[in-house]
Amino acid sequence: MNRALVSSLIAGLAVALPLQAEQRPAYGPQLEGFEYPFPIQRFEFSSQQQALSMGYLDVQPEGEANGRTLVLLHGKNFCAATWEQSIRVLSEAGYRVIAPDQVGFCSSVKPRGYQFSFAQLAHNTRALLQSLDLERVTVIGHSMGGMLASRLALNYPQLVEQLVLVNPIGLEDWQAEGVPYADIDQLYEGELKTDFEKIKGYQRKFYYNGDWKPEYDRWVTMLAGMYAGEGKEIVAWNQAQTSEMVFTQPVVHEFERLSMPTLLLIGGKDRTAPGANRAPEAVAERLGDYPALGRQAAARIPQATLVPFPELGHSPQVEAPPVFHEALLKGLADLR
Repeated sequence: MNRALVSSLIAGLAVALPLQAEQRPAYGPQLEGFEYPFPIQRFEFSSQQQALSMGYLDVQPEGEANGRTLVLLHGKNFCAATWEQSIRVLSEAGYRVIAPDQVGFCSSVKPRGYQFSFAQLAHNTRALLQSLDLERVTVIGHSMGGMLASRLALNYPQLVEQLVLVNPIGLEDWQAEGVPYADIDQLYEGELKTDFEKIKGYQRKFYYNGDWKPEYDRWVTMLAGMYAGEGKEIVAWNQAQTSEMVFTQPVVHEFERLSMPTLLLIGGKDRTAPGANRAPEAVAERLGDYPALGRQAAARIPQATLVPFPELGHSPQVEAPPVFHEALLKGLADLR
């Protein structure tokens, strides 16, 4: 291949990459413009002396109703919409499914001044369920949602009949392991640099063991669109606040107090460990060992059942839906 042709191809690629980036959608701070798979409902309430609004999905059973309600809690880099396939499967199996977007995330309001804590988010979620006259539910939490689901179950055990943790983060205490603290201002500066390629690169490395499927792009586009939109600063600010929350509010030390049957669904290729990028190499290397973390969590939780997926990563419900849903439905049925 001659030099002129090579130069032409390189120039064409240099033009194509920015154009591709420009063609990606930009969304509003509450994901305005992104199409959810089910109608978004709104829960309006007051918290910390301000009016707030949470978006949530409420999907009724498509199959014969079994009388049970499942509450699906999203992770930090996810939204209620990411549960799309799971919601369809669970609804067809006879479950009512509630999937909220937490305050500060996705379709919910992004408050400038809000004290984020897992206890507060659990309180908000309980208030939503009370508004729907739900007194007993099964809670399924993925990633950060697993930390929130654990806090909800610890604070309101009478509400949670069964707990399901899907590759939850927080199975280890990163501070106690030696990861340095980063304040919210520092985290905010990092969040402002977030874009499609950074999100995809992080997820490819830590979530999917270096692999990638085209269908994952939808969920990266969902997140990146908020950073590309007019609300970028408030989105980044809330993400920084909740990153600090995740780092400083571990639930792992309280696992012995979980009183309900708990199902642990753990993808063994996952290596997610928030803050590992700022930890000493020797510390970073031992973090995020999900096969070991899953076994340790199962040993600490009194009524735990561990279901490992050795070949899957951080999001087994996205990576291998049939395998994941078979295990989930069996685990839910075993409660009866």
